[in-house]
Amino acid sequence: MKILQYPHPALRHPAVPLKSIDAKIKGYVREMFDLMYEGRGLGLAGPQVGLPYQVFIMNLRNDADQPPQPEMERAYINPVIFDPKGSVEGEEGCLSFPGLFQKVRRARTIHYQAYNLDGQLVEGTAADLEARVWQHEVDHLRGELFIDKMGYVAKIACRGTLNSFERDFRRAQEKGEIPPDAEIEKLLVDLEADA
Repeated sequence: MKILQYPHPALRHPAVPLKSIDAKIKGYVREMFDLMYEGRGLGLAGPQVGLPYQVFIMNLRNDADQPPQPEMERAYINPVIFDPKGSVEGEEGCLSFPGLFQKVRRARTIHYQAYNLDGQLVEGTAADLEARVWQHEVDHLRGELFIDKMGYVAKIACRGTLNSFERDFRRAQEKGEIPPDAEIEKLLVDLEADA
């Protein structure tokens, strides 16, 4: 398992709900936390590691200057956001776009529902950074990326960086380091059957 970079097709593939939470899913989640800590991120969604499942993880205490705090780990299965309120612009990055940061407008507060790894329903309200991470990760589950939410000026400013990501990805495919898009799509569909 590894963090996939833009424009990998898995990032645009909408995730399917999980019907059960078994040992395999729990193992995936543990691997996702390890990758997220390695990348110094605050959240990571299934599609970012090639899993077309509605699952994302979060640890808002993953500070670059301190070791991760495992007691702050959260894993959410089949998450739903509702009742967004307010609007705030803030800088976002994404582990699938290393080094790219831009301002994105998001709701200031949200309400959410999801299942935890024990299959229990969790509900709550999130604000500020936690709400931003929730919205960013749930977007991933829909096949939406933070670059889709940027304003016009930000999109122009990062066009060169995105072109570079796209060029590097196609070169890796030409060298056979990454399978062709059609093969990736087939693999994602096959994985969906295990949901």
